[in-house]
Amino acid sequence: MKCLIVDDSKMSRMMLKKIISTAHPDWEISEAVDGQQAVDAAKNATFDIILLDFNMPIMNGGQAAEILRPLFPNAKIAFLTANIQQAIKNLAIELKVDFIPKPITEVKVLKYVG
Repeated sequence: MKCLIVDDSKMSRMMLKKIISTAHPDWEISEAVDGQQAVDAAKNATFDIILLDFNMPIMNGGQAAEILRPLFPNAKIAFLTANIQQAIKNLAIELKVDFIPKPITEVKVLKYVG
């Protein structure tokens, strides 16, 4: 499995990577600091799971999801965000993206990634 973690917070990326790699040491995990880096990474790789923070500089998670969802129609993509506004939940539904509210916990992450 290939997983992409997209978050402008290095601490969040490290935490997610540790949770996933501990449960799935054989998975390939890539990181991006914003939506643009995620889109660029998608040009050279395929991903089975993409975890997107929503509020990021340059390109937010919503903008990235609009580009990534058609590229990876069968991937599990989720907004992982503390921003729980209804508009973002509606966007997630519209883009066929899941929604996982922060704070990040091992239980939430492992329940989603499997």
